[in-house]
Amino acid sequence: MSVIDILTRVDSICKKYDKYDIEKHKDSHVSGDDAFARLYASIEEDIEAALQKAETAGKEKSRASAVAINAEIRRTKARLLEEVPKLQRLAIKKVKGLSTEELAARNDLALALPDRIQAIPDGGAAPPKQSGGWGASASRTEIKFDSDGRFDNEYFQQSEESSKFKQEYEMRKMRQDQGLEVISEGLDTLKNMASDMNEEIDRQVPLMDEIDTKVDRATSDLKNTNVRLKDTVNQLRSSRNFCIDIILLCVILGIAAYLYNVLKK
Repeated sequence: MSVIDILTRVDSICKKYDKYDIEKHKDSHVSGDDAFARLYASIEEDIEAALQKAETAGKEKSRASAVAINAEIRRTKARLLEEVPKLQRLAIKKVKGLSTEELAARNDLALALPDRIQAIPDGGAAPPKQSGGWGASASRTEIKFDSDGRFDNEYFQQSEESSKFKQEYEMRKMRQDQGLEVISEGLDTLKNMASDMNEEIDRQVPLMDEIDTKVDRATSDLKNTNVRLKDTVNQLRSSRNFCIDIILLCVILGIAAYLYNVLKK
């Protein structure tokens, strides 16, 4: 019996027992208090959402976006597979108001879920058929799950797209780390230069203070020298003026004596 036949059979069973659908029977007392119905409806919604994401990933042109969507689908599938054992335990739990046939149908639904989850496309290799713990129930012997016994490493190998995406991510991370190392080295160099400049400034401060002191002293000495020079110049000017006055007076007296002698003759 192929997977397609199993899915067809499961769909027919789901349609037969639509009364367990939470969305259709929100006001129903059975579905409101039935843990199996709530969990099964939640898993159904997640499966539909995963199928829509798989369709979106198939139409996605960006390789990186497709790889990211497929990774999210794989995480969803892993989470749903973890919920299957709980659902199987709830399927065999007796519920008030349900017949033996209805309980058997629940068990069939729970047993068919793993193959439905594995059949969701996730961009990787085609998942192998399941066997062992997910075999047919005793009450529904007409439903059988075929298995070819393939549990090799091909299913767990990375796809070409995911491998390229990982390589590109590693290369970008490596280049980013190299850039950060260069920046770190540059910052260390600037830090050392700043430390050296601070030390040099600390050494230059006493010299600058001494230079300022000497400049102030030289300015004061120059000011005093200028004052003394001014006094000396004033004194020289006074002496020179006195000599000139005496010479002029002698000249005037000589001219007067000459005129007097001339006029007297």
